[in-house]
Formats: sequence, C-alpha cells, structure tokens
Amino acid sequence: MKVTEVKIFPVDDDKLKAFVSVVLDECFMVNDIKVIQGRDGRFISMPSRRKRNGRFKDIAHPLNSDTRQMLEEEILDEYDHVIEGRQRRSERIAEAAADNGDGDERTAESPRRSEPEPARERPTDDSPEAGTLEEVTEKHLSDTFWTS
Repeated sequence: MKVTEVKIFPVDDDKLKAFVSVVLDECFMVNDIKVIQGRDGRFISMPSRRKRNGRFKDIAHPLNSDTRQMLEEEILDEYDHVIEGRQRRSERIAEAAADNGDGDERTAESPRRSEPEPARERPTDDSPEAGTLEEVTEKHLSDTFWTS
C-alpha cells in the first residue's frame, strides 16, 4: 500500500493543528485524520465517532504499527512542508512591506519571488492563512471526493 496523495487543512488552534485527507493507492480516500500537538510531540488521530456511552471509536485505522508509522510519517512530513511554505510566504510579505517602507499590506500581498517554489509531489491547501476551526471544517468537508 502506498500513500499517493496527502491534503493538509491547517487549523489555528492550540492542540488541533490540521485536518488531513489521504488517498491510498490512488483508489481509497480517508478523510478527517487530525494532526494533534500532544505533550510529547505531534501525532495523528484517525477519524472516529462518539458512541452512546461517550467513548470514541475509530472509523478507519491501520491494523499494525508499521502501517500506522508509515502513514504518520507521510502526513507529518507533508504537514511540515505546508507550514514551512506558509512561513516563507509570510516572510516574503513582511519583507515586501518593509521594502515599501510604509507597511501597506495592499502592495505586500504579491511579493516578488526571488526563487521559484520547489516542485510538489502532492497537492496541498495553498491558502495564505490558517482559518478558524469552523472555516477549515467547512472547506475540508466541501473538498471531498463526493463534491468533485
């Protein structure tokens, strides 16, 4: 099994860092995976549903630790890549505003690019800012297999 696509939907929250959709072998999609910041670092949480007794039960999950580790590495690597790209864009916008001398954000929205962005293996969410949890949830749910 191979992860053929990872789509990251960053969230501006303390613990929840992103929603994730993955495509496996170009034929099976799993939505609502979460990137969580825990005490001991980041980890992924598989999609789950609350049962009547209040406990959560995974809807989809890896059956062994090797598959979980492979999936987590792919997702966290892509998450890091998306976040680094957002930071570079923010820095370029700040530099452009400083170059203008007046900090006018209207002229800083389209900064000059001194070097091209590296080619991407997998598509990601390229919006300039992380949204609120509600905005990201709405975008995530509207950008699924069923609406394409």
